[in-house]
Amino acid sequence: MRAQNKTYKIRKSGLKNIRKQRQKYPSIAKKILEVSDIIIEVLDARFVERTRNLELEQDIKKSKKRIIYVLNKSDLVKPKEIKLKLPEDVHPYIFVSSTQRKGSRELRNKIKMESKKVVKRENRFIKGDKIIESNEGKIIVGIIGYPNTGKSTLINLLVGKHVAGTGAQAGFTKGLQKLKLDSEVVLIDSPGVIPDKDYSSANKDQIAAHTIVGGRSYSQVKYPEFVVAKIMREFPDILEKYFKIKVKGDPEELIEILGRKWNFLKKGDEVNFDTTSRKIIKEWQEGAIKV
Repeated sequence: MRAQNKTYKIRKSGLKNIRKQRQKYPSIAKKILEVSDIIIEVLDARFVERTRNLELEQDIKKSKKRIIYVLNKSDLVKPKEIKLKLPEDVHPYIFVSSTQRKGSRELRNKIKMESKKVVKRENRFIKGDKIIESNEGKIIVGIIGYPNTGKSTLINLLVGKHVAGTGAQAGFTKGLQKLKLDSEVVLIDSPGVIPDKDYSSANKDQIAAHTIVGGRSYSQVKYPEFVVAKIMREFPDILEKYFKIKVKGDPEELIEILGRKWNFLKKGDEVNFDTTSRKIIKEWQEGAIKV
């Protein structure tokens, strides 16, 4: 019996809704910056430079807001090696592994330390498209980052229970979530945000780059075969070692072999390259394949 391909097919209605939501993301990120006292930028420890939003970072610096860099998914890298490569302006930073529940205490302590340096003011929260004020005087910590860097999982780790919705697909968080860290600090989770200039990119290489770091979901990306090829170019032998297949860097041969192995076939006994490529990317994005 041939494998069912429904899991990996793109649903047009879902994509249409996602596009509508993503048009709002940059403005939401800017509003989060406006209402927050401290910003946490969640980066993928495997792809620190690629998951930085330099546009937002510039806005943060201009507004003189405090920023904490969280290098999430640190279980997928060697932190000592990453420290040697970190740019000087990625500071202060904390390595965190939400899946292994590591780094949360250090991050909580850092938030408390930075909170003491903040002058308390009336809270400003976002409700719909408007910013509203209250007189509670809490410290507001806004959490930003590319899709799929693990922002919501990080919040659940910080709070100590499941309060923020999580999902493996990019763009899972559909709107703002206001969550209490303690009596003094409120966290604001947000949808994943990529820079304005990259939103409408039709460039295949740019799309592939976003997909590699999780900015575009395996189920939504166009040209999945191109993404697999780019992974193999940028990370030689990684996929071959993981799938235990030797193809001398040939993505077509890799997809062909895996498609037959997984029985992802079309009429005429041809491999379904689209479905096979999406499954490869899915395993990559979910962290099963370590860099």
